[in-house]
Amino acid sequence: MDDNITEEQQVEQIKAWWKENGKAVVLGAVIGLGGLYGWRYYQGEVQAAKEQASEAYTQVVNSLESGNADAAADVQAFITANESSQYSVLAALQLAKAQVKAGDLDAAVEQLSWAVGNTQDEAILPIAQTRLARIYAEQQKFDQALAELDKVTAESWKAKVSELRGDVLLQKGDSVAAREAYVSAQQLGASPALQIKLDDLAQ
Repeated sequence: MDDNITEEQQVEQIKAWWKENGKAVVLGAVIGLGGLYGWRYYQGEVQAAKEQASEAYTQVVNSLESGNADAAADVQAFITANESSQYSVLAALQLAKAQVKAGDLDAAVEQLSWAVGNTQDEAILPIAQTRLARIYAEQQKFDQALAELDKVTAESWKAKVSELRGDVLLQKGDSVAAREAYVSAQQLGASPALQIKLDDLAQ
């Protein structure tokens, strides 16, 4: 403001500015505070939903492990109700494990295929893919098993995947390719059992 104008003129200028801009200032403040409150409320709701999903996941998995007759249906209901959560993918892995144990390989394939298609988590995805490959091999679907292993791109899984590829190829009857896969796995640093597999092939 001009230092030469009187105090009364300054007051009048302030009044005029407030008359012109006051509503916008108040509205901006209301929107800002409302947005802050809304964001905090949203964050709180998200956290509450995560905690609720975590608790429900623990309950259905414990039920599954205890052998409850209705457990599989309860886990499936949980998966359906929480499809957007990674807990649903973890539940699908647990359900598939129980189905393999029960000898229902087709159902396990369905669960693992769903898990593969519904997660981008780099810690979970290779687990689902390799388990699916193992089941395909168990079903004598060797080409499908090998194709599934080709999809595993995580660097930390290369050795394990090469060894598993060797297992599948050996089951398929291709001992030469199996040995190549085992040697590749050995170079990457695989399991202690790998040398035994190579020794068996050399006999």
